[in-house]
Amino acid sequence: MANPRGQQRDKPFRDALRMAITDSKGNFKKLRKIADALADKAISGDVQAIKEVADRLDGKVAQSITGDDELDPIKVISEIRHVIVESGHADDKDSEDI
Repeated sequence: MANPRGQQRDKPFRDALRMAITDSKGNFKKLRKIADALADKAISGDVQAIKEVADRLDGKVAQSITGDDELDPIKVISEIRHVIVESGHADDKDSEDI
């Protein structure tokens, strides 16, 4: 779930990785070595490395939303209507439900 209130959450693993890949001056030389190693694996044909590089460069492929064995596939929305109605009429019984 997203962070709806915008509160900062502790991410100790991220913090530890950041410390591990930066030097005392804040340079990311180790990160460059990691990126080089990933690129080398992708170049050598490692499918998982290729996927990771593609995801980082182009973004992850969108997941399609489908049904399952018990439910029909989700229908595609073919029309969206925006209807404006007057409100406040005493004889308008439908507006009482809103």
